[in-house]
Amino acid sequence: MKQHRICIVGSGYVGLVSGACLAELGHRVICVDSDKKKLALLKRGKNPIYEPGLDELLAKHRRSGNLRFAGSVAEGMRFGKAGDAEVVFIAVGTPPRPSGSADLSFVEAVAAEVAENMRSYTVLVDKSTVPVETGDWVKKTVERHNPRNIPFDVASNPEFLAEGSAVRDFLEPDRVVVGVASKRAEELLRSVYAPIKAPMIVTDIKSAELIKHASNSFLATKISFINAVAELCEKTGADVSKVAEGMGADRRIGTHFLRAGIGFGGFCFPKDLEAFYWIAQSKGYDFKLLKAVQEINEHAKAWPIRQVEAELWNLEGKSVAVLGLAFKPDTDDLRYAPSLEIIAKLQEHRVKVTVYDPVAMPKAKTLLKGVRFAKNAYDAVKGADCLLLVTEWKEFCELDFSRVKKLMRHPIILDGRNVYDGAKLRGLGFTYRSVGRP
Repeated sequence: MKQHRICIVGSGYVGLVSGACLAELGHRVICVDSDKKKLALLKRGKNPIYEPGLDELLAKHRRSGNLRFAGSVAEGMRFGKAGDAEVVFIAVGTPPRPSGSADLSFVEAVAAEVAENMRSYTVLVDKSTVPVETGDWVKKTVERHNPRNIPFDVASNPEFLAEGSAVRDFLEPDRVVVGVASKRAEELLRSVYAPIKAPMIVTDIKSAELIKHASNSFLATKISFINAVAELCEKTGADVSKVAEGMGADRRIGTHFLRAGIGFGGFCFPKDLEAFYWIAQSKGYDFKLLKAVQEINEHAKAWPIRQVEAELWNLEGKSVAVLGLAFKPDTDDLRYAPSLEIIAKLQEHRVKVTVYDPVAMPKAKTLLKGVRFAKNAYDAVKGADCLLLVTEWKEFCELDFSRVKKLMRHPIILDGRNVYDGAKLRGLGFTYRSVGRP
């Protein structure tokens, strides 16, 4: 395997995981970030994000010398006597604008900086999630800022990293997607990813850009579909878990993302769904299905409020314990987390809210006001009129419910993720409700 010199611009979630994993593959990597506080943390060996397995990789490759950190593109592209970066991955943020389109100003700025600092053939790779045709603009930007006419190529290499399993997803992916415009760029990226034993799908750049948005939008569609089915199950007395089991047994459908609950969150699905809709609109196509997916997801997130009202009647002054704040287990990410909207709605009804999450509490304390932050799950449910499960952390699935019942004022459990055995809990004396299950 050939060792390559790789610069990654942007040391956020995608950039940092990618950098650590590329170092694990044997490459020399410099991760760049303009945030001075984050950079200082990284240089001290601290990890600014929570992701299982990432701490170990960062520590291992800081020691090996395969992973370093820099505060500028110019510094990140220099590998001393070994030469300059052969590949520059652009992994900066592409936040949504009010219209739903992606703000690509950071991508443009990085492309210009890379162009100004190139001294030999370089491949610029869009790792960030970007709309189709971004590669064209990156190419134009590099050409405008490349007065010495240094040879270069632009490529697209979308990431498919799920928070909570990102390290494994990078090192053991279902596929590696690469969009290129030249054989030279393809050969270089094939060499970079050679240690990974997974199919490489090589396409044109525009197809690769569309693959990411199409993939995330399709997965969001599966979630909204089963949540819509759950609504019908509640109205008819059917069991959505059995319906999903029967559907998922069909290999054309599969079981993944067919689990009913209180909607999807996180930064990727909501943002990419909106961006994909905007892309279609900008090209003259009204992708109505995506709007329906969004609407169903918003309705799903309102399930806890409907259930709390059904069980507690007048909500003012009542106490609700919310278990789980992160949008999914094994992450501290609160971006677009359903918990935030649910808590805000409860507070509108003047409910006393107590919250607990094993990992996301430090971030939550900067976002949530007027709630009580519990020490643990048992502290959270003490004196509560109702327990609401929002995030299915493993420790919440293993609670001592006899102890929980004694601590609560009223033994009511609203299971927003369908993880508990309803019959068992009812046998213990709980009032139990779940999504789309009798």
